[in-house]
Amino acid sequence: MKISQIFQLNKSQAELDFVDIDIENDIPLFIDPFFLSKKKDNWSFEATLTIRSFFQKLINLIREGNEREAKRLFEHLGEPNSTCLGLSRGNPQGRGVGFQDTEKIYDNLQRSRAIQTGLIQDIEDNILFVDKFGKDKLSDMTTNIITKHLIDYTINQCRLHNIPLVQNIPTGFYWDKDYEEWVNSYSEMLVINEHKILLVPKGIVSFCKSYTPDKYYNRFVLEFLQNENIRLQTALVETRKNGAPFVTKKSLKEINPLSKDFLRRFTNDHPEVLQQFKDEADDIESLLNLEITSINIREVTRQLITDLNNIPPGNDGATLYHNLVIGILEIIFYPHLINPIKEREIHNGRKRIDITFDNAAKTGIFRRLSENHRIPCPYIFIECKNYSREVANPELDQIGGRFSFNRGQVGFILCRNIDNFNLFMERCRDTFRDGRGLIIPIVDNDIIQILENYDDFNTQFTETFLSNRIREIAIN
Repeated sequence: MKISQIFQLNKSQAELDFVDIDIENDIPLFIDPFFLSKKKDNWSFEATLTIRSFFQKLINLIREGNEREAKRLFEHLGEPNSTCLGLSRGNPQGRGVGFQDTEKIYDNLQRSRAIQTGLIQDIEDNILFVDKFGKDKLSDMTTNIITKHLIDYTINQCRLHNIPLVQNIPTGFYWDKDYEEWVNSYSEMLVINEHKILLVPKGIVSFCKSYTPDKYYNRFVLEFLQNENIRLQTALVETRKNGAPFVTKKSLKEINPLSKDFLRRFTNDHPEVLQQFKDEADDIESLLNLEITSINIREVTRQLITDLNNIPPGNDGATLYHNLVIGILEIIFYPHLINPIKEREIHNGRKRIDITFDNAAKTGIFRRLSENHRIPCPYIFIECKNYSREVANPELDQIGGRFSFNRGQVGFILCRNIDNFNLFMERCRDTFRDGRGLIIPIVDNDIIQILENYDDFNTQFTETFLSNRIREIAIN
């Protein structure tokens, strides 16, 4: 049974930021540290720092010959079945790097000499150069290392969707980058049937198909060797009818078949090819919702439009409106904005902003705002107003008062309708001209128009709509 079903969230995967896992069966998705390192949002950045802290500690110990302490780091890389991700079948039973694997993996690391020679620099390099180390082991190691980040994420998502948490639960060991050691503490956690569950952002999972030995070997190593053989005019060079020389990959594979030992030797001689592989793998994208689960996005958007029209303005419908909008924004903004957090605390005697998103955009309007227009926006602020009255200056002041250079200066006000929309837009322009931030109004008709034109494969309509609305404020 999925999380959304257990807690009756009435939301599809498209409306959720986390992978809607089945707690009884693992989903064949993985946490890929290479993909994570390419993400632009703050959560992924911090998680990547933690991973690099762990692996740098391991590298230092191995190079110092401190075998005992290096092996000790593997003691807490057990089976992370709390995420329900991976290759297991039946009840989740992660294939972590436990006590049985410690000796084998450590011996392979030592035997490969990949760490001592500097060949392995990042944790994901193990998958290329260490024998019997695949994407399942890499994902499990990563999960254990960033457990604290996943705990915090789970807490925020549970608060966002009103999922109950259990207090004072042992977290299990996680890597603390500040102390550079494994730490065990207590925290509120999601517990289902006496089983601790960690939710994982759907924007960071992958099939682990980009950073693999096969892809490195076939697309980069062999192509390099083809060019080298032609340059050196070796016996492997053949000639086409037009006189052009060529070398077949088949002939190269016969001489140097794929093995991690060959990849180690080749990369020691040609480290620039590995760097090229890493650079060109930079275009990994977050999975589409329908790649995670079977979903008819048209049916989902039609239902959301119906639900939106059925919610009455005013206090009585405020909770329903707020809950619905969270799912709508998830659809509209994913994967550019992720990790929505509901802000409920009181700050200086006033309510915080309703929702904040992490800006993870690699392309599009949210990327251009920061890179081209120099508007800081690591976080995007959202205010949801189910008012039956007009939204006016107090609402602008409320969201604008939360802006800062470090938090960001971009936000949205979502409301049912604005009678004098042109006047409100002029107020937004004044706010922007005065250097008090960029505030974008979105009303029901805007949401309906976006949802009617939403396509999981092509988000150009949404991109154009947002770009035009922002241009009206920032340029006119």
